[in-house]
Amino acid sequence: MAVPSYTEVRYRIWHYSYLIICASIFFFLVAPLFVIIPLSFNAEQYIHFSDKMLALDPDAFSLRWYEDMIYGTKNPWGLAVRNSLFIAFFATIGSTVLGTIAALGLSSRYMPYKAFIMSVLISPMIVPLIISASAIFFSAAKFGVASTYTGVILAHIILGTPFVVITVTATLSGFDDSITRAASSLGSNPSNTFFKITMPLILPGIISGA
Repeated sequence: MAVPSYTEVRYRIWHYSYLIICASIFFFLVAPLFVIIPLSFNAEQYIHFSDKMLALDPDAFSLRWYEDMIYGTKNPWGLAVRNSLFIAFFATIGSTVLGTIAALGLSSRYMPYKAFIMSVLISPMIVPLIISASAIFFSAAKFGVASTYTGVILAHIILGTPFVVITVTATLSGFDDSITRAASSLGSNPSNTFFKITMPLILPGIISGA
């Protein structure tokens, strides 16, 4: 990224030093992937760079670890991935719906105690995760859902809803309420107004929160 020709030398030095620092940090974070990804195609019993792999022998490469993760019965990774996808799907839907409804309510000028309600809704983001996890676990245990899909999904909905509330609220901050009032004056009911006018306009915020 070039700098203008009239830029002073000290600013030029800082500019390029800043780019080098950012690139170094990025490389430090990404570099392990360049080691792990080739290792994941190892055909040996243990994950390491064998002599055949270093010699690029085709027999040294295999998809056995991926097959074991997806189809293996004894390996817990496949079950963990399936559980994660299942939980993430329903947690995303629940968080998005609840967060959007909450943001719509908070955006109303008739909503009392907005600051207090907002602080409660985003508290899972502020409270240390270990405290939130302990509170959710003991609450779920009282209702007998601590070790069930329902309990885990509800826990993720609680932790995920604040992100949706913040993004949708930010989108609604620039929303023109005169559009919905115009729709109401033309005979549109609240449900029709939301799905045909409000939702398309705030959809970027909803997708970002999801």
